[in-house]
Amino acid sequence: MTDVEYTRTLEELDRLLNDPSLPMQPDRIWSLLAEVSRHELAPVGSDCQL
Repeated sequence: MTDVEYTRTLEELDRLLNDPSLPMQPDRIWSLLAEVSRHELAPVGSDCQL
């Protein structure tokens, strides 16, 4: 995941969690959280594609 993709993922997650006009989408939220955690656990300098 590139830094741009990581930023977009965080923005989407923030929107899904904080925009009261959007319906709750637990499956999508958990999926985005998994992507973020994989990125956070990747070794520095690695563009890990898990």
